[in-house]
Amino acid sequence: MNEKPESRPPLAYKNDEFLKGPDSRPLRILSEYLEPLSHFRRQRIRDTIVFFGSARIREDGPLAEYYHDARTLAAMLTKWAKTLRERTYRYVICSGGGPGIMEAANRGAADARGKTIGLNIGLPFEQFPNPWITSELNFEFHYFFMRKFWFAYLAKALVVFPGGFGTMDELFEILTLVQTKKLAKKITIILYGTSFWKEIINFDALVKYGTISVDDLQLFHFADNPEAAMDILQQALAAQPAVPEGEIPAISHSVKPDEPVKKENLP
Repeated sequence: MNEKPESRPPLAYKNDEFLKGPDSRPLRILSEYLEPLSHFRRQRIRDTIVFFGSARIREDGPLAEYYHDARTLAAMLTKWAKTLRERTYRYVICSGGGPGIMEAANRGAADARGKTIGLNIGLPFEQFPNPWITSELNFEFHYFFMRKFWFAYLAKALVVFPGGFGTMDELFEILTLVQTKKLAKKITIILYGTSFWKEIINFDALVKYGTISVDDLQLFHFADNPEAAMDILQQALAAQPAVPEGEIPAISHSVKPDEPVKKENLP
């Protein structure tokens, strides 16, 4: 018989209709973990310092001093990190990849000729990759929670400049993880711009009404100039135990710290 055989269906991983459908959502989520991980390993990124802040703060607009301070601090940190002379890249500046404070952070690291990371996400307005991100470390996310995961995964410190809903969402997510001891590492948190943050968030009132403890005020520091922030970060980072090269950093505990590891407790 010379009948033409029926055409073969596409392989699952080449089937766009399947890959873009609801049944493949777990694969898309996993890809937003694996692709950055692959790039970070190839680029030998060991850990990061994350900058948060408003996309609306521009170089020549209102609150422009924060843009310039973010750029200056990112350059200072990058120059300092380059003196460590390790085989991996330490304390790489990481931002949300967009304009405003994010751009300033990536730009400052680029000024110092360092690698710099942008974790961008598609939004209907404001968010687009800035031109200062290292090309191999420029990522586009669909899922907010995977983007947040990568903010936390490699971070050794967080510098939070004035911002709006997105900035506060990111700040409070990290603060909650630190407060509840869900992180298996220490993250130093700096709120940059004391007057802004104390006007926007009444931390003392939270203590007064008992919704946080007075000890929770020790989870973060305030700074008002790049030199003060740099001093806090250098002291805090020097006191942190080093993670051996090649070891995957831990972000959270699989079991409670004082709980023996049992087969049934493993994820």
